Amino acid sequence: MRRFGEAIVRGQAYRPRPGAYAVLMREGRVLITHQSEPRPEFQLPGGGIDPGEGALQALHREVFEETGWSIGAVRRLGAYRRFTYMPEYDRWAEKICTVFLARPVLRRGPPSEPGHRAVWMAPEAALDRLATAGDRHFLAQVLQGAAR
Repeated sequence: MRRFGEAIVRGQAYRPRPGAYAVLMREGRVLITHQSEPRPEFQLPGGGIDPGEGALQALHREVFEETGWSIGAVRRLGAYRRFTYMPEYDRWAEKICTVFLARPVLRRGPPSEPGHRAVWMAPEAALDRLATAGDRHFLAQVLQGAAR
């Protein structure tokens, strides 16, 4: 599995943290989320898969919590991993990120997750603003596929 992000800290124990994330395209724009804490950054909507939850169930829940949108036409794009410290959980994690392509179907309300804001953006602008290399990689793959 491809790895993105910071180097692994030698001797540091990392706990696996599987997650589901989405590239959300509609009418030539991409829907991303801005998270204000622990540091302000733009991200693909998504997050951790809770115990007893499947990846698709987590994807629908996380996208709704972070954007207020329901999604459809979900298709798996691939996965990557990154090793990072998660200050909001005070843990070192090996984030195993499964990324999907989906279509935002219906805005059901504002984001319910504190500190998150849904942002529609031109895909090229999103490529410049997404905080993680893995997120940028999968958005770029979608854009290259759309250009064919």
